[in-house]
Amino acid sequence: METGSNSLPSGPDGVKRRVCYFYDPEVGNYYYGQGHPMKPHRIRMTHSLLSHYGLLQSMTVLKPFPARDRDLCRFHADDYVSFLRAITPETQTDQLRALKRFNVGEDCPVFDGLYSFCQTYAGGSVGGAVKLNHGSDIAINWAGGLHHAKKCEASGFCYVNDIVLAILELLKQHERVLYVDIDIHHGDGVEEAFYTTDRVMTVSFHKFGDYFPGTGDIRDIGYNKGKYYSLNVPLDDGIDDESYQSLFKPIIGKVMEVFRPGAVVLQCGADSLSGDRLGCFNLSIKGHAECVKYMRSFNVPLLLLGGGGYTIRNVARCWCYETGVALGVEIDDKMPPHEYYEYFGPDYTLHVAPSNMENKNTRESIEEIRNKLLENLSKLQHAPSVQFHERPPDTELPEVDDDQEDPDERSEHASDMDIDDLKHQDEFSRKPISNTRVKKEIVEPELKDQDNQKGAAEHAKGQEPGAVEISFSKAPDGGPTMNDEMGKHDSTNNFPDPSHHPK
Repeated sequence: METGSNSLPSGPDGVKRRVCYFYDPEVGNYYYGQGHPMKPHRIRMTHSLLSHYGLLQSMTVLKPFPARDRDLCRFHADDYVSFLRAITPETQTDQLRALKRFNVGEDCPVFDGLYSFCQTYAGGSVGGAVKLNHGSDIAINWAGGLHHAKKCEASGFCYVNDIVLAILELLKQHERVLYVDIDIHHGDGVEEAFYTTDRVMTVSFHKFGDYFPGTGDIRDIGYNKGKYYSLNVPLDDGIDDESYQSLFKPIIGKVMEVFRPGAVVLQCGADSLSGDRLGCFNLSIKGHAECVKYMRSFNVPLLLLGGGGYTIRNVARCWCYETGVALGVEIDDKMPPHEYYEYFGPDYTLHVAPSNMENKNTRESIEEIRNKLLENLSKLQHAPSVQFHERPPDTELPEVDDDQEDPDERSEHASDMDIDDLKHQDEFSRKPISNTRVKKEIVEPELKDQDNQKGAAEHAKGQEPGAVEISFSKAPDGGPTMNDEMGKHDSTNNFPDPSHHPK
């Protein structure tokens, strides 16, 4: 393993970053069910690679504190969170109406430990945001990035939108936060949450056209104060590294120049890789990681999250390599022996060659998309100015002293911000393209799928060596919600629901 100036270019990219990494050793035991393409086991495979490549010793390794009800309710509806907490495989037959109401059961099945799973991956993302607010340069939570979940319903294998929760935490410290999504599926849940605000810009690069979730048209640009703060980059099958970067770098470069975010969240969904069992892009791991490398070069606090990715051996390869990129380390292509070594045969290498599939994205179409989005960005003359009156308190890390005063007793100020843009989740709907309500699965057996069939009852006990448990500060039950966080600086704002605007 090479480090230092030989790994990444000199200049901003070569500067060492303070990186923290969130991992719960139990996360790999959660199991969506036989045949389901979402396999949390891939997080455990990624962690094993990181360990055997020696990358863990270069990061602060943290075990996330599980998100509590009140943390989740900063974005999600109370009754939805209560439903997720209570539902079990044994009781779901008695809850058919609620299952339908909350869109749980098909793409988003009920499984053992479902709520604990949500608490774990959300806890890692919010914890990462807390660390960035307290001075870390990069925070990583590969279990997070579940970008489809809505305020009141599950969607596309996602139950809780950890990304929205993390962005809300970052907004306590930063006036503007940028969200970038390189999953093959449109980042609809995050776009929807912030569709009417100028404090969060969302940029999604995704397959568009008869493909889940059906949203993400280039013409969807935001609404009211959020107009031009949503960017959608609709792509076709077979896009390769060169074509992808010919869009990613000029668009993101202009976004960074115009929007000037205080922090960036990058959702690194690996289903945009070549050979993904649900995907249809043709990116190499290095091509995918080039997005991480480029975002890192701006030296802005960066939260790296997981997301999609259904050929799990390639997911682990990708997120391991991208962890190295975050650290400024170039790791060997030859894979070290480890407990999941057999998944990576016959070559046992980190990188895999892209396929020879046709790239349906023509030079002309790419140029047209690039020009249109740069034109939209040109309409944002200056970064928005947000006046703060009284900022909500930062979520604090716990004291070492076990006898510390109960954080529940501390004073919690209400935020000075208020947005009503999420209160009416059923008006002005953006209609998805037909036949895109369910992620389509290409059935391809994964090696040792039986490793994933361990229910929550088999969760590993204890903590990884070197892991540090952190906790969110305990806000009173009446603590700030999403409406509180987003801005009371203009009390005349009465936004329609961002999820339902007319075309």
